[in-house]
Amino acid sequence: MFISFEGTEGVGKTTLINKLYEHFLQQNKQVVLTREPGGTPLAEQIRQFLLSTTHTEKMSNDTELLLMYAARAQHIQNVIKPALEAGQVVLCDRFCDASYAYQCAGRGLSPEKLQLLNQHFVSRMPDITFWLDAPIELGMARARARGELDRFEQEKMEFFAKVRSGYAEIYQQQPERMKRLDASLGPDLVFAQALDYL
Repeated sequence: MFISFEGTEGVGKTTLINKLYEHFLQQNKQVVLTREPGGTPLAEQIRQFLLSTTHTEKMSNDTELLLMYAARAQHIQNVIKPALEAGQVVLCDRFCDASYAYQCAGRGLSPEKLQLLNQHFVSRMPDITFWLDAPIELGMARARARGELDRFEQEKMEFFAKVRSGYAEIYQQQPERMKRLDASLGPDLVFAQALDYL
């Protein structure tokens, strides 16, 4: 089973993923915990580059999208595909939906660019995607409480409002795959919602 986790900053994806990871281990399942961008040594280097706040040159939206997919191609080939072929459960912090929400809805890039990249580089979508949804203000307050903000976390509230609406759009179009979790609730209640769907 391939499960992805989506949402804006500070909605508690990491907490939920860790709880589900423990849940699957207790069921004696072989489970792989991974993330995007990242998941392999090379993809993690691309992640650092994408999240860095020290670039002297502004990164173009197209460059950002292509770097995301460079990391994703490496990740699918070396982690996700082999794990699924071996019958393991894959828990992935963000996947293609994040590119639609952040780069298309947030940055204003054409969804056709994304469709083209998915067509060529993404062999399989998740079986289920948990969208952790919470008011932007709440998520950003949690993100700020964690410490120093990365390049994405430093964006304005309007950007995150667009990202959230991008996720809402996918949810409306693909309710059979994407399940909305009320992330304004406590971690145990969010976990219970996820277990109900599973």
